[in-house]
Amino acid sequence: MASGGSPTDRLPPPFPGAEVVGAPSAESDSDGEDIFTGSASKPMSPKKEPTVPVRNSSTTNGVHEDQDDQDLFADATVELSLDTTQNNQKKETAPVFSPTPSLERTANSSSTHQPKIYEELEEEEQEDQFELTVGVSDPEKIGDGMNAYVAYKVSTQTTLPMFRSKQFSVKRRFSDFLGLYEKLSEKHAQNGFIVPPPPEKSLIGMTKVKVGKEDSSSTEFLEKRRAALERYLQRTISHPTMLQDPDVREFLEKDELPRAISTQTLSGAGLLKMFNRATDAVSKMTIKMNESDIWFEEKLQEVECEEQRLRKLHAVVELLVNHRKELSVNTAQFAKSLAMLGSSEDNTALSRALSQLAEVEEKIEQLHQEQANSDFFLLAELLSDYIRLLSVVRGAFDQRMKAWQRWQDAQIMLQKKREAEARLLWANKPDKLQQAKEEISEWESRVTQYERDFERISVVLRKEVLRFEREKTKDFRTNVTKYLETLLHSQQQLVTYWDAFLPEAKAIS
Repeated sequence: MASGGSPTDRLPPPFPGAEVVGAPSAESDSDGEDIFTGSASKPMSPKKEPTVPVRNSSTTNGVHEDQDDQDLFADATVELSLDTTQNNQKKETAPVFSPTPSLERTANSSSTHQPKIYEELEEEEQEDQFELTVGVSDPEKIGDGMNAYVAYKVSTQTTLPMFRSKQFSVKRRFSDFLGLYEKLSEKHAQNGFIVPPPPEKSLIGMTKVKVGKEDSSSTEFLEKRRAALERYLQRTISHPTMLQDPDVREFLEKDELPRAISTQTLSGAGLLKMFNRATDAVSKMTIKMNESDIWFEEKLQEVECEEQRLRKLHAVVELLVNHRKELSVNTAQFAKSLAMLGSSEDNTALSRALSQLAEVEEKIEQLHQEQANSDFFLLAELLSDYIRLLSVVRGAFDQRMKAWQRWQDAQIMLQKKREAEARLLWANKPDKLQQAKEEISEWESRVTQYERDFERISVVLRKEVLRFEREKTKDFRTNVTKYLETLLHSQQQLVTYWDAFLPEAKAIS
């Protein structure tokens, strides 16, 4: 033993039954580091638990501040790095769902997965480039009277192996397009997917086609509907989930489809859908969702505001289209008047100038007509499509709200079942207690399942909204660019026409 005052005198007495291996030297004890090093060298010993205090900071690990903090943290860092790795692995493998669901935890998990979602969307942006082209053409009236209908040729070109051939075409009527949307919406809308909607019905326009003769108004109506149906199919097949649906492949490939009766307005299914829409509208007014994820709340407000702005813009663009059509008609009348005036003029130079001015006005009338078509197909129809799409996006948010309400109702019912069990225990009725326990177990399973459904639809809806915004940006950029090009071409043609006429005007003597 060392003399008094040596480091060995400061050692605590050994526990009963413990063997003293040996006293440490003064050199090793003066540092304070070997104390923790010795304890950390056997981390798996069941008799010692040195890792519990080591995980904490220096203020809670039982060591005074006047000790060597640097060496203390060096040893603690080694132990912490091992435990932290294990804890992180446990956190990653921990189950996401718990028996006691929480909406705030759902929001946190959604925000945690958001960077991953952005990465998946970047990958899907490359995967969405399908080798598939679909066109709608050749509207053909079949039958006479009110029993007549219009069939459209749907042509497909593809190299995808899921189809039987690389090039094929089928005949489809308007109700077939509506039937396809009903099938897709029934399967995918409730899961948070944004199913592209078809063009709306036009009772007046179709009645004119059925009972009227083939005139310019009927031809114009069929062309507008043909273009709208083509855009609807293109949006449908560009969605990876919709493209994999067997109903889409059947629509594109199968020669004959069963008639879609549920799409008729006055049918039983049509009336039932109208009733369900009214019920959903009432439910939206009565249900107040306690939204804890600010992302969904902000996006829903953006969708509602954008839909209102697009409706106002669409009304203005329709006025612009009508104005250009009226300008085209008035320009044609002006050209006829100039031609009549030129034919009655005695002055040869003036007569020739008026006749050529009439020809210029006829060309300008054609330009106005073409520009009116560009206003309609590139702007008005684009806005109309996205007004319907935004309505579908709002419907996807409503589906998420329904999933949340179903989850909350199940929680309330579970609480009632537990209260009923408590009353049975209090009343000492063991004969009904087993049934109450089974009901509680069933509703616990339902609560867990409904929570999973809500979280799943939240993830799907977030991805769908981001994909919708990306597609919307691309569509608007493409159509606005084409529209500006048509405007530029129209103005250049006007300058060319007036430059060619100017020498004739100067030649008048």
